[in-house]
Amino acid sequence: MVKDPHYLPYPSRRQLIYARRGLVATSQPLAAQAGLDALKRGGNAFDAIVACAAAMTVLEPCSNGLGGDAFAILWPAKEGRLTGLNASGPAPALMSEENIRAKGYTAMPRLGPAAVTVPGIPAAWAAISSRYGRLPLGETVEAAAVLAEEGYPSSPLASRQWQQSLDLYLGEREIAGGRGGVMEGPEVFDGWFRLFAAPPRAPAPGDLVRLPAMAQTIREIGRTGAQSYYRGDLAQEIDRYMQQIGGFLRAGDLAAFSPEWVQPVGVNYRGFDIWEIPPNGQGMTALMALNILENFSFPQGKDHPDTIHRQIEALKLAFADAHAYIADPRVTPVNVAGLLSKDYAKKRSALVGEEAIEATRGRPEGSDTVYLCAADAEGNMVSYIQSNYSGFGSGVALAERGIAFQNRGFGFTLDRGVKHVEPGKRPFHTIIPGFITREGLPLGPFGIMGGPMQPQAHLQVLSGMVDFGLNPQAALDAPRWQWTEGLKVLLEPGFPPHIAAALGRRGHQVSYEHEEASFGRGQIILKLPQGGYVAGTEPRTDGFIAPW
Repeated sequence: MVKDPHYLPYPSRRQLIYARRGLVATSQPLAAQAGLDALKRGGNAFDAIVACAAAMTVLEPCSNGLGGDAFAILWPAKEGRLTGLNASGPAPALMSEENIRAKGYTAMPRLGPAAVTVPGIPAAWAAISSRYGRLPLGETVEAAAVLAEEGYPSSPLASRQWQQSLDLYLGEREIAGGRGGVMEGPEVFDGWFRLFAAPPRAPAPGDLVRLPAMAQTIREIGRTGAQSYYRGDLAQEIDRYMQQIGGFLRAGDLAAFSPEWVQPVGVNYRGFDIWEIPPNGQGMTALMALNILENFSFPQGKDHPDTIHRQIEALKLAFADAHAYIADPRVTPVNVAGLLSKDYAKKRSALVGEEAIEATRGRPEGSDTVYLCAADAEGNMVSYIQSNYSGFGSGVALAERGIAFQNRGFGFTLDRGVKHVEPGKRPFHTIIPGFITREGLPLGPFGIMGGPMQPQAHLQVLSGMVDFGLNPQAALDAPRWQWTEGLKVLLEPGFPPHIAAALGRRGHQVSYEHEEASFGRGQIILKLPQGGYVAGTEPRTDGFIAPW
């Protein structure tokens, strides 16, 4: 897939990175360094990914944390096959429609303790480490604990996201029941302010950030293999705090949780097998869109209105099905084979004409996430993603233990249907790691974070590499579009005006969006035929690749 490493047609200050023995790719240089250090201490790619993931909760708490969820696709070289990990937590036993409405809500809250579902990130680290890692978990996560304890300089992107969350929570604290509809009262945000904004200000770029409470908890997770978090002292503290602030999460919910090893689902796209995590995640959206897109050819090239129009239409059709049918398969059966069949995709492709069509089902929600991937000299590779959902998550934090809780409950609805809130049910998930194989052999992990942008970016980056021969860096550099709802499509500033005008004539309601983070942040690692690896990283963030 790397035809010309010197062909970088889009504005970028980045080059492809090559490595012989392995590498780690992520959006934070210090996190990539933590992963590389794990490799150099005798660990493998799985140790590296856990070290990097733990560091990311410290370095970018505005996107992920110790109270979030995770997914992974892993290629253990000795097994010679892909395996997946679903570490997304379900709704607590008390999170029912009746109890939500009893709090005064008429829709699922975006913020506050009623939006908190069971966290899965600590369990994901422990599961990957115990099954595939070489190093003790306590040793693997120590670099993250040191960063939290000794401090690190805030990055420009993290500082901006931190400020956005601060503004949001200040508004919520002043007007309880305002934008997020928090019914419990403004004091539910006090823990977040004590942990991340005391006094109430966000760190400026370069400011030293210290999170000693997180250091203590990370070490406890490492020392106990996450048992304290789910069945020990930490679980009891979480229980007491949630009861104090009116949340649903209890120690029993934590004790009942364990991540699930799953078989990734995939489709063949023009000779390449593309893999995603099965439902309850939205990875199938990208696969359905690729299946539809395969029914078209692109003689005009990548940067042409015909190509982009068909990509947008395929994606919209896939999203319509995803929001109608994808749910937790343990509760609601999902017809995976039918949705991913080539015959079904051909029927759906017949709906793609010369004019933009209205997508009648679903409206994607926003999200903040971190994606990272790693590979080692033995051929082990892993694609990993974790998130607190909306920025810091629910705005609820157990300050004394450094735990900010996700707001994945917002992925449910109070309306009857596949997303209806039910105790023990996993919510519809936006975070999706990806992986590429060919003829049963691994090519490598890829992923682009960013809520509903994720399957859209998967589609665009994969099409760039497969259909148009772009190398990984060029595929990540290319300007992106984002469908939001109806006929609305956002374009990055790099899109030429003549393409925007042509899309407008086809019925798309196009506008330019200047916030780079809106278009996702990705990493790609590919295995080279002659040995070693090549990788590309995201120019829209502090993307960094640590090679060995």
